[in-house]
Amino acid sequence: MSLTADQLARIALDAGHLIMEIYSTDFDVERKDDASPVTEADAKAETLILQGLKAADPELQVIAEESVSAGHMPEHGARFALVDPLDGTKEFINRNGEFTVNIAIIEHGKPVMGVVFAPALSRLFVAEAPDTAWQADVKPGEPVPASDARLPLHVRKAPDEGLTAIASKSHRSPDTDAFLDKFTVAEIISAGSSLKFCLLAAGEADLYPRMGRTMEWDTAAGHAVAEAAGARILTEDETPLRYGKRERGYDNPHFIVYGDVTPV
Repeated sequence: MSLTADQLARIALDAGHLIMEIYSTDFDVERKDDASPVTEADAKAETLILQGLKAADPELQVIAEESVSAGHMPEHGARFALVDPLDGTKEFINRNGEFTVNIAIIEHGKPVMGVVFAPALSRLFVAEAPDTAWQADVKPGEPVPASDARLPLHVRKAPDEGLTAIASKSHRSPDTDAFLDKFTVAEIISAGSSLKFCLLAAGEADLYPRMGRTMEWDTAAGHAVAEAAGARILTEDETPLRYGKRERGYDNPHFIVYGDVTPV
């Protein structure tokens, strides 16, 4: 059985609806073993996503953040899914709206399909294939947008007056600033979660360096969207960022997302 991007989008929209129901309550915040925060929304959204993926593609192996935290890391082959049910838990707790549902399909180390949904912002980003991506405004729980409501995603031409760089709200580092000093940067904007990839895909920024630790489920869906929109996602030695790094525990090296920008 072959999953479609519309099926992934449907699952993400439903997860977003559940997340927003919890967002409107006085939810509790707990701490995982690594001291990172987790909420009821993380766990319930992951359960919904896993059930949705199993119904759509029973053979698909899934690496999901909360399951891995609980010690469940299934064996997988060349094709598998990466899921972060609530990327940007700190943003969720701070109620700034910049959190996302991330679902990606990986084949031979590359993200070939992905969905990023920001339910509080009603923004949906979808990579249908390695060279086709779109966005739409849609509220949690609503139908997957029809084709005439889908806006193609393409990175923009680098502005002559200087680049817009995007940096994490929570994880800015001196290394990031040192990297940005190599470019003519007119503006630095901040965003939470995998929205950073998506804003670049949407032509709202040009460059996103991440000089800090991330996990594969944090980045795979945004990576799929940005790359399908024409971006390049490279490590510091300018090799493509790859997935399925079980020997590393599924963490990523530092990486940079380039729009219409040449590495220096």
